[in-house]
Amino acid sequence: MPFVRIDALHADARRLDALGRAVHQALVESLGIPPDDHFQVLVGHDGVNSTLRYGGYLGVDRDGGIVYVAITMRRGRTPAQKQALYRRIAELAEAYAGTEPRNVFVTVTENESADWSLGHGAAQYLDAPSA
Repeated sequence: MPFVRIDALHADARRLDALGRAVHQALVESLGIPPDDHFQVLVGHDGVNSTLRYGGYLGVDRDGGIVYVAITMRRGRTPAQKQALYRRIAELAEAYAGTEPRNVFVTVTENESADWSLGHGAAQYLDAPSA
């Protein structure tokens, strides 16, 4: 059950939707996430009232097309699976939203089953560990 937050500079509703679709499709294709496991927060920043900071680092020069993708999910994916996910997000963000791959910054945070409540104040993954 990934929880995804996408922050994009100068992004309207259509671009945010396209980025959300790109990330979700990449999760389904790369990690086998169920298609209905779709939990996202999509935030556009106007550069005035809210903005994103970015710069060049490790040979990647970013610009105002920056998109930050933060994925929180349960532990258990291999480095190769994560690399495939990053590649696919960048490919689909370009195809769906016109975002240059150099502007797609992804971070994954992993946690344990006890760290999730999907509603009703219950820890569903503890109650049904095979989920």
